[in-house]
Amino acid sequence: MKRHIESRGWLVVAFVLAAAAIPLHADDAPSSPDASTIELGRRMYDEGINPDGEPMKATVQGDIPVDGTMFTCISCHLKSGLGSLEGTVITLPTNWGYLKRPLVGSDMSEVARERLPKELQQGEFRAAYDDKSLARAMRMGKDPNGREFDLVMPRYALDKAEMDTLIAYLKELSDESSPGVDETTMHFGTVIAGDVSPEDEEAMLAVLRAVVRDHNSQTRHEDERRRRGPYYKQEKWDPYRRWVLHLWRLEGDPKTWRKQLAAHYAEQPVFALLGGIADGEWRPVHEFCEEIEVPNLFPNTDLPVISDSDWYTVYFSKGLYQEGEAVARYLRRADEPLRSAPVVQVYPDTPEGSALARGLRETRAAIRMTAPVDVVLEAGAEPTPDLLAGIAKKHPGAVVALWVGEAGLGALAELAGEPRPPVVFLSAPLLGDALAAVPEDVRDIALLTYPKAFPKDKARTRLAVERWLKIREIPLTNYDVQANMYFLGWNIAMQVKMMRSEFYRDYLLDITDMMRDQDYAVGVYERLSFGPGQRYASKGCYITRLTAGPEPRLEKVSGWVVH
Repeated sequence: MKRHIESRGWLVVAFVLAAAAIPLHADDAPSSPDASTIELGRRMYDEGINPDGEPMKATVQGDIPVDGTMFTCISCHLKSGLGSLEGTVITLPTNWGYLKRPLVGSDMSEVARERLPKELQQGEFRAAYDDKSLARAMRMGKDPNGREFDLVMPRYALDKAEMDTLIAYLKELSDESSPGVDETTMHFGTVIAGDVSPEDEEAMLAVLRAVVRDHNSQTRHEDERRRRGPYYKQEKWDPYRRWVLHLWRLEGDPKTWRKQLAAHYAEQPVFALLGGIADGEWRPVHEFCEEIEVPNLFPNTDLPVISDSDWYTVYFSKGLYQEGEAVARYLRRADEPLRSAPVVQVYPDTPEGSALARGLRETRAAIRMTAPVDVVLEAGAEPTPDLLAGIAKKHPGAVVALWVGEAGLGALAELAGEPRPPVVFLSAPLLGDALAAVPEDVRDIALLTYPKAFPKDKARTRLAVERWLKIREIPLTNYDVQANMYFLGWNIAMQVKMMRSEFYRDYLLDITDMMRDQDYAVGVYERLSFGPGQRYASKGCYITRLTAGPEPRLEKVSGWVVH
């Protein structure tokens, strides 16, 4: 369902979002629908699919037929139902907290009321919805007072059973604040999973704790303003909550992490998880967040879950997978004969090697290029000179992707002979500080994936991060982790403020989706960009090569290869 209001004087309707609530009588409350009905209603709202599996039917602009998959409710009203603004079109909330109460102009501040059209400045200008008026709104495009919606709002052809199912879902949608928030406090968590080094652990925690401490310092006396501030600033000061950060430490076999996470959550539910760091894959935490519906913003991991549909975890990037993806797209844009050359990738059977290889393999399939030949090494094994020589002979002219760390470079010199591949791809993050270990006589054909911004391009941001750390007496120990958490702290303060008093987890993620592209506080990546349902904010990677000499440095060969 999409309720749009034309700009002209109607843009000011946004001010009514702070109108006082008038609860329904308890006798009016219907019995709770079962879970299967709610799920069918969710599918109607999210996907535009009726309970019978067919697309919902509707018309827009008066007489243009469309189906619900083209104009889903979620696309405008968002997953939380709190609505959005696009251009001059306001999409008002459809969550039950707003629908069940009237909007009353006389309860607004004088300043806000003066900006309303005269006919709306006094009294009730939108009565509370009930089942009948809500059905009329979706079928005929009219609110309870008879005012007609913008013609871009679909008018849905739903029978009574279908309408009842959708209304049942809307009555559950963002009706009560999410767990982890009370009248005074907002609880956040962060996860440290597995054998994370004490240095990296402290690098993350020190920044997150400083972010919470800064927020709670109440430099503008937020608690006092909340209690005694003028009524016309109620919406500004009422949302203030003190923050508490809970550390969720996960130990032992990752198979037990789900149980440990549940125990932490049972002890104190949190509104969201901030950051986090793990030795290994992030999957157990990711799957817990999907199950419990807890947002997890920007964990530090090179091994995220790659999914087109999961909702609750927002990553900085696709990690190592993104490097393999970038190689596939770089080759797709290359000149012949490199573009059509076969590809052989050599990688160990480890999470890191598998992520790189899967990124290359799946992306080549997606862009309809020939699948690479996979040569999988046992975990702990390294490529031998004979193995690489055999690949060069068996696949003449093939591009080689060698997804190994420093220990696997010993055999690389074998590719300097004839026949030599046109290109050998390596991962700069896997090599770390071992760039000099790449043999001089293969550097002319070696290209390295580099998924971050070049330090010289982020000098001003680095200076800002270092000054921020210094002021708070935090030693600089792991710049990447600390810069990432610096961005997270800068970001979460803005996001929570934008929520006003609408403390719904899905709304936090909706706000994330609606953020502008960021580079101001981004110290590690080229830029971070956002959009509906996008869960990987850094969307590119450089292809680089090494300079000659005993202390080589990386030089850009490509622009920012965007996935």
